Amino acid sequence: MTDPAPADPRTGPPGVAAGRALVHARGPLAGARRPRLQRRHGEGDKSRLTSLQGLVALSLDALSSVAYGPEAIALVLVTAGVTEVRRTLPVTLAITALLVVLVVSYRQVIAVHPGGGGSYAVAKADLGPRTGLLAAAALIVDYVLTVAVSLASGAASLASAFPALRPHLLPVALAVLLALTAVNLYGITDSARFLTAPTLLFIGTILGIVVTGLIRGHPAASVGGGVTPHAHEALGVLLILKAFSAGCAALTGVEAIANGVPMFRSPRVARAQRTELMLGALLGVMLVGLALLIRRDVLAPRDGVTLLAQLTAGAFGTGWLYQVAGVVVAVALALAANTSFGGLPVLLSLLAKDRRLPHLFALRGERPVHRYGVLAVAAAAALLLAAVDARTHALLPMFAIGVFTGFTISQTGLVLHWARLRPAGWAGKALLNGTGAVLTATATAVLLVTKFTAGAWVVVVAVPLLMALFARIRGYYDRVGRELGFGRVPAERPRRAPAAWRVVVPVDDLGAMTSQALSTALSLGGDVAAVAVSADEEHARALRERWDRWDPGVRLTILPSPHDARVRPVVEYIGRAARDRGPLLVLIPVIESSRPRYRFLYDQRSLLLAEAVREHVPDVLVCMLPHPVPG
Repeated sequence: MTDPAPADPRTGPPGVAAGRALVHARGPLAGARRPRLQRRHGEGDKSRLTSLQGLVALSLDALSSVAYGPEAIALVLVTAGVTEVRRTLPVTLAITALLVVLVVSYRQVIAVHPGGGGSYAVAKADLGPRTGLLAAAALIVDYVLTVAVSLASGAASLASAFPALRPHLLPVALAVLLALTAVNLYGITDSARFLTAPTLLFIGTILGIVVTGLIRGHPAASVGGGVTPHAHEALGVLLILKAFSAGCAALTGVEAIANGVPMFRSPRVARAQRTELMLGALLGVMLVGLALLIRRDVLAPRDGVTLLAQLTAGAFGTGWLYQVAGVVVAVALALAANTSFGGLPVLLSLLAKDRRLPHLFALRGERPVHRYGVLAVAAAAALLLAAVDARTHALLPMFAIGVFTGFTISQTGLVLHWARLRPAGWAGKALLNGTGAVLTATATAVLLVTKFTAGAWVVVVAVPLLMALFARIRGYYDRVGRELGFGRVPAERPRRAPAAWRVVVPVDDLGAMTSQALSTALSLGGDVAAVAVSADEEHARALRERWDRWDPGVRLTILPSPHDARVRPVVEYIGRAARDRGPLLVLIPVIESSRPRYRFLYDQRSLLLAEAVREHVPDVLVCMLPHPVPG
């Protein structure tokens, strides 16, 4: 059962649009007792996340980025010579320092904006609505790219362990995407439980590589071909900045916990802050540990293997542990996409509540899940994967720009927040956030300049288009609200109907559904008429005989339809009836299966009839009366 939407002064009462109602009655309207609702799966605080579940469900994206973050740094530094990959360590230390700033900052964001939304919430409150839309659009782009990059990287890693899969990267990525979508539609708590073992295995594998590699003192084995071909570039400040900005891809996902605060159990703020701290500590240890091994062993990117695979071989050798570690990393990269399924639907729901997206994105199911947001994430990621044929290197130039734009906006907004409120210790907090804003803005600028022609231009185009879409949707809602007078006291009192309702009930044949529909119509106390359509005289005569034998106390009009048109004759009949005096209600019975997968098996003519009446006879009230059937 979906939570009912509250009556919004800008959108009108839930379930009512321009005088049309959708009625879900199980029997006669008069004297019906409301059934007592039972608590079902997902309701209550137990369905929300603990700190450990939050780390599992919302942090795998950031943690798994150690699989490609250090390699991104080395790919830049190796252009100055193989020995320059040793500088991966100081660059990683600088990134880790930025990570500390971001973790502290997002703990502050969680406290200031416990409703979630991350940089969007900060920007909307402290920098104005336009900047808020920029933050939201940037985060949406980055979340979708996170899903695509994670699934493409996972498919590539899996294909490295099983070469037969190399020609099928796209089907593998889409299959994993389908599985993740199904798990998240079932509920975020269930997806956290599903992700517990892979996440813990991944953390244990990376820490095992670091500890074992440092203890060994030298690599146990080496894998891969020659050094990856690369252009040559002199070592300088610009190259170091490029390496820093490329390595910042390891920080994507740090903001997801601040976006998903409403998913945590009470006390939500404390649990979310604890989760953010655990994420920062684990990610920092992993990054620095891997960078130490790269510096000691002077490991450069090689053909046919990833840099992490080289580190794994150096720690475990090339036996069965090497193979198992490769599979664990591939699974973790694929499941890292779950971060976006946790954070982006919440962000879309906030935009919907602000009337920047359709209201359906704000709806939550019983588990609780923003199902339309989950489906939107899946659809966008599937299109992106199909567009690049699941090639990771085609996605990486677009990656991280959106999230670093969000980082910069959230840091800048917090500086203004502290300066405006001036709580105790505000100057130190503002200095920390200001430093973070400068660092992330620098990384964003370098990313845009160095990767613009390689694909970053797509983000530059997509973000303004999303902002324009938000503005158009908000403008439409505002215009409709003004036209319908939402939020204003009406100038006239409601007028009582001059007579009881006249009710028209379309029927196909006699039976329990027809009996229920006529009982409901008669309970309204007005004139009731049944109408049926017949394609031949013999069928019409048989229906009339059985109707007269039943004698329900309601007149039946049988409309001839030689061409077997079932909808148009009824619409025309209702149009003629609507011209008479008195209000008219059309009560359409419809079969409703208790199992969604069976619903498409039933005749959809009732839904088509309802839409046709609403379109061609707008002055009547159309109500659907479900008749439940088992299975």
